[in-house]
Amino acid sequence: MAGEHLVPHGPALAARPEPAKKKESDMAVTTAPISLEQETNPWEAQAARFDLAAKTLNLDAGIWKVLRYPQREIIVHIPVSMDDGSIEVFTGYRVQHSTARGPGKGGIRYAPEVSLDEVRALASWMTWKCAVVNIPFGGAKGGVICDPRHLSQGELERITRRYTASLIEFIGPEKDVPAPDMNTNEQTMAWIMDTYSMHMGQTITSVVTGKPVNIGGSRGRREATGRGVSVVTDQALKHLNMSPESTTVIVQGFGNVGSHSANLLWEKGYKIIGVGEYDGALYNANGIDISELMEHKARTGAIHGFAGADAFDKDELLTAKCDVLIPAATENVITSLNAERLQCRILVEGANGPTTMVADGILAEKNIFVVPDILANAGGVTTSYFEWVQDRMGYFWTETEVNQRLERIMVDSFNDVVQYAVNHNVDNRIAAYMLAIDRVAYTTKQRGIYA
Repeated sequence: MAGEHLVPHGPALAARPEPAKKKESDMAVTTAPISLEQETNPWEAQAARFDLAAKTLNLDAGIWKVLRYPQREIIVHIPVSMDDGSIEVFTGYRVQHSTARGPGKGGIRYAPEVSLDEVRALASWMTWKCAVVNIPFGGAKGGVICDPRHLSQGELERITRRYTASLIEFIGPEKDVPAPDMNTNEQTMAWIMDTYSMHMGQTITSVVTGKPVNIGGSRGRREATGRGVSVVTDQALKHLNMSPESTTVIVQGFGNVGSHSANLLWEKGYKIIGVGEYDGALYNANGIDISELMEHKARTGAIHGFAGADAFDKDELLTAKCDVLIPAATENVITSLNAERLQCRILVEGANGPTTMVADGILAEKNIFVVPDILANAGGVTTSYFEWVQDRMGYFWTETEVNQRLERIMVDSFNDVVQYAVNHNVDNRIAAYMLAIDRVAYTTKQRGIYA
């Protein structure tokens, strides 16, 4: 079983002897009021949570400094011949936050709003996410500033291949393994794999994950993040003595993660009463048939006009009454502006960074049980790990085997985080950060600082 190959972690750092005296000016956790712009900066949010978890762990000051910042940040400018004969130059990023526990791992997103701060934050979240589920990867992330809606397939391929060629010395099965993310997919990964393989002079399938199954992709990978969300939702209900049949769910975002989360929960008997997208939402107090909605979106390209639910305000959907709220779209949808109005009992974060740190405090006061992003959406990277393992050994598992291994890791990780929260008297998010930092810090101290 895959779990037998996972890297073990050491005893909790909090239980170790008191470290050398810290420089409080370097290690202070900021508590001063912040602006909304600061609140929604993903890198600042990640760093603040890291600092709080590290302080609670009583983390060694030197290791604190090492883990707080990325190991490497790469900026590339990508000249591309467009379909009309003109040349455009796109900016791309790849940030490698930590490779202490193994190769960097993280997706590549294509979007107009991609920024270095966003990619930095996502890379660090990947470090903590991989450590929370205890798989032997570090954290990385990439992005290209572009709008795929206005680019042809040929233009997207040329952007992808040139971006890959620009990063060729920094990625690889033992260095950094990209995957799909926002506005990238299996085809994007196939282009990256082919470009990398052409440069290496041989086919190397394990350079990326999230590929088509026929060229080394893993069965179950496409649904994996949504499946992980559904598994931890089950565990949250079990923890709170609730049953799926009497549980109402709202899902914000109906892309890959949101649609598969909703569908898997619907199949288990949960009542999905609301579904939101960036341009509108649907609501039906009696429940939405998710299989029909998925078919409708596949046919029309949108959730609008679906006969099985009424149109609803997308912003109001987040604060509508439900038992489980699953933000599964993008960052910063739950902030100080709307957190007080949330009416859910459980928040399961299918997206990366959907809740700001200021909102965390409000949710804690409201006694909302939060399953944080670095745990809730780790199903994708866990199955990416399975894909990487299968590629490297040249032997592929059935989808049932993949799903069973994924469920076991997600259940064990949920229990680890909840127990950590109890043991250290912190909320689930800080517990997840503490557990992850503990594992990465322990490995970093074992390896030492090369000089």
